[in-house]
Amino acid sequence: MKFEELRELVRARRTDMMVDKDRALDDGTLEKLCELAMWAPNHKLTFPWMFAAVTGDARERLSNCVADAMARDGDKPEKVAKARTKFQRAPVILIVGTEQGDTQLRTEENRDAVSAGIQNILLGATSLGLASFWSSCPKGVNDDVANFCGFKPATHITAMIYLGHPQRQAPEIERPPAKIRTITS
Repeated sequence: MKFEELRELVRARRTDMMVDKDRALDDGTLEKLCELAMWAPNHKLTFPWMFAAVTGDARERLSNCVADAMARDGDKPEKVAKARTKFQRAPVILIVGTEQGDTQLRTEENRDAVSAGIQNILLGATSLGLASFWSSCPKGVNDDVANFCGFKPATHITAMIYLGHPQRQAPEIERPPAKIRTITS
């Protein structure tokens, strides 16, 4: 791939949740996307990423898991009500977790590696003509979601990615130019 092709792919990636919630992804798509994540830089080769694909009726169970945890933690009733349908807006919610490291530094490096892998997933989705939306795990429900996914205790939920076939062309977004400080001595 030439630089210009890569540049166009990166610039074409958009955060977009306007997807056909009932149209499933093609067989093998999730495996392809998660395999791309595995090629992200990973200090000490800890391979800290964990994946759970939530589809079908499990999306409603995930929504209720999150909403129940939010209610338990005292969130506003309207936020809890919204959470009860939140994860049913796309055919797939790909949950990406980060395994804890054996030190605080290794835990931070693991999360950085997983974040780089998530960008690979988003770029891969764009290249396949899919829409994607990287969402954070709602405050206070990390452990509930990790448990829902069957992840190890203390797993950090780094992304809850909505994936689906787009219903529209995502709007263009201008970005400011990079500000680079050159240090020569």
